[in-house]
Amino acid sequence: MGNMSLPEELRSSSAFERFQSMQQRAGSRTRLILGIAGVLIAAGLVWWLGGFGSSKPKTAPRPPVIVAEAVEQPVTMFERTIGTVVANSTVQVTSRVEGQLVSAAFKEGDFVKKGDLLFQLDPRPFQAALEQAIATQNKDAAQAAAAEHDAQRYAALVAQGAVSRSQADQYLANSKAMAASVAADEANVDAARLNLVYAQIRSPIDGKTGAITIQPGNIVPANGSNPLVTITQIQPIKVSFNLPQSDVPQIQEQMNKGLLAATIKVHDGAGPELHAPVTFIGNAVSDQTGTIEMRATYPNTDNALVPGQLVDVKVALKDLPKAIVVPHDAINVGPDNRFVYVVTGDNKADLRAVNVLYDDGVHAAISGKVKAGDRVVTEGQLRLTPDVEVTIAKAHAAGGKPRQ
Repeated sequence: MGNMSLPEELRSSSAFERFQSMQQRAGSRTRLILGIAGVLIAAGLVWWLGGFGSSKPKTAPRPPVIVAEAVEQPVTMFERTIGTVVANSTVQVTSRVEGQLVSAAFKEGDFVKKGDLLFQLDPRPFQAALEQAIATQNKDAAQAAAAEHDAQRYAALVAQGAVSRSQADQYLANSKAMAASVAADEANVDAARLNLVYAQIRSPIDGKTGAITIQPGNIVPANGSNPLVTITQIQPIKVSFNLPQSDVPQIQEQMNKGLLAATIKVHDGAGPELHAPVTFIGNAVSDQTGTIEMRATYPNTDNALVPGQLVDVKVALKDLPKAIVVPHDAINVGPDNRFVYVVTGDNKADLRAVNVLYDDGVHAAISGKVKAGDRVVTEGQLRLTPDVEVTIAKAHAAGGKPRQ
């Protein structure tokens, strides 16, 4: 382009000047682009030669884990459930005779003993009935005695031929009839005397009284549908609970040894634990829940339990004298079994299958290829694969004792 020649007239024209200006601008842009490209290429070569080209692949960091030490110790296997406190006995007290209620001999909520007076009915009608029955008995007894004498006298006259046999038989029948009337009168006297006794309504059991439903002054019917008061026996008291049917063999084994007992604690409460022997095991497993009912009897002399109360119950079913105990968080669930990761002496993760014998949610008793002193991983298992090297971020104390 620099060797081109143009006619003289064009060189002096304005068109030539514009062309020469465009040529100069194009050259400047080309030099600028080439310069930038050269700088970029040079920088790339420096980066390649100085860094990337001579670097080696970096090693992935070891995953951090938290471990705890497995320990060997005796473990008691407990079954835990929710129970309900039930009264040992509940009696609805009613009147056996009809009469006017005169007084109540207790206050609502009092503790009463068997035989204590609860209510008094007006005794006067029953006393009058008793006296009337006694009077009737005395009258009939006198007539019976006279009839017996007549029968004896006519029997003697028949032997003498003075009267006919039919007359003697008539007096003998009258004597026997009066004797029967006396016996009936005696029964009536006993009934009247019993009604007088029933005018005093006494407690049939030891227990705690409830509310009085019929107040003094009212006429109470005999054996009415509404009780005068309800008495609940709470000393002793029972705790009803259910355990899975899978525990039945262990339940029976402990029962045969005389070791079956329940530990009771008020549900969501801060009271002490109470201990009571199991005194009842149901005779059938519920086909709806798959559980069997059991009941423990507690003396309740401190009135710690109240009927209807919810309580936490645990029952010792088996003792493991030498069990390997690890934290609950160390147990992992695989597709075929359960396993733990054990950190070996060279800080590698070793996957070992285990069988969980007992797990209380805090610690677990296991069997398998884990021994006392092994370091089991409790946190960080998701980042582990067998034989991977690990970094121990923190170590817990020994496995600890399972929750009692």
